[in-house]
Amino acid sequence: MTRGWLIAALAATLLAPGAVFAQGSGEAYPARTVRVVIGLAPGGGTDIQARLFAQKLSENMGRPFVVENRTGAGGTIAYAQIAKSPPDGYTLLGVTSGYTITPAVYSKLPYDPLNDFAPISLVAQAPFLLLAHPSLPVRTVRDLLVLARTKPAMLDCGSAGHGSSTHMAFELFRTMAGVNIAHIPYKGTGPALIDAMAGQVHMLFGNVLSALTHVKTGRLRALAVTTAKRSLVLPELPTVSESGVPGYENSTWFGVLAPAGTPAAVLNKLNAELTRASQSSDIVDRLAPDGGEPVGSTPEQFGRLLALEISRWRKVVKDAGMKVE
Repeated sequence: MTRGWLIAALAATLLAPGAVFAQGSGEAYPARTVRVVIGLAPGGGTDIQARLFAQKLSENMGRPFVVENRTGAGGTIAYAQIAKSPPDGYTLLGVTSGYTITPAVYSKLPYDPLNDFAPISLVAQAPFLLLAHPSLPVRTVRDLLVLARTKPAMLDCGSAGHGSSTHMAFELFRTMAGVNIAHIPYKGTGPALIDAMAGQVHMLFGNVLSALTHVKTGRLRALAVTTAKRSLVLPELPTVSESGVPGYENSTWFGVLAPAGTPAAVLNKLNAELTRASQSSDIVDRLAPDGGEPVGSTPEQFGRLLALEISRWRKVVKDAGMKVE
């Protein structure tokens, strides 16, 4: 075996398609455990999705992907910490639609939501449900709009808290429909749902995961879904847009970011694996009962979505006259 043949063989291996090496080492990525940090508490819909995809990545890539929960300040503590993490692909950030709301409701952030992170993929999305207590004399969005306009200031809407994704879903609805409905913030989705089922608030926007059971038992009435198209899990339920508020579109989604500066080869490998995972039958089957639908975008598509959503929520906050902290 000649030295020249050996060098040529090594070069061919290094340049082979799919060969991605960990930054600063000769080992293929991932060479060790990868942390996926989310800024929300364990047990919620985001946590469930993060663990679902982490498990699939672990299976497909041969190294553990471990989810870590770092709560506080609406997720901004986690975001700020990950922004300063080494850009080597071993610390990732799982984010929801709330990530793009935060820049609209906080005037100062310890990180740049667009420039401090590299988008990897938008992997899944799900609609919110517009829900009403059964005692409210409405069965459609149009009924709700008529009631809100004939009896202004009578209705109220609960949410998971000021600046939450459910609050913003409501503010977008209120401003686009031009109705006077009061906002009642709670400390989380759970308390808001409890009061909605008890009739303490008239309506709320809730995710399918937490609300569908209560709809099926008749404790809440679903009026519409918030996405542009009807949900596969509730195909008989119309969208808000087709029910009286044309152009209304909103969803809760889950995506993955890395610190800015992470090598493009690592980002592309993760993107390919996340797309592969989102298309697997077990992931599709697990997401479907909760209204979740896999996406699997490119990094560029996800980056454009982040920029558009941040701009949109800033406009909604301004138009709604919301307090910016």
